[in-house]
Amino acid sequence: MSTLSQRRAAKKGYKKAAKKPVGEGSRFKAVEKAARLGGAKNPAAVAAAIGRKKYGKKRFQQMAAKGSFRNTAPD
Repeated sequence: MSTLSQRRAAKKGYKKAAKKPVGEGSRFKAVEKAARLGGAKNPAAVAAAIGRKKYGKKRFQQMAAKGSFRNTAPD
């Protein structure tokens, strides 16, 4: 389990990431980090569930595909 100050820092990081454009991946990473510090066994699944609830299945899948392409595209 993490300390209270670590969880507060993660929340602050999410608020900072929330100002960035949707679909960039920074929000997902921030939610994932907060879930990890909160004690989640699978923080990526928690972040995905939150994203699907907020944006819907179709929009979230579009963002995931865009992020997946961005990670595998050659430089």
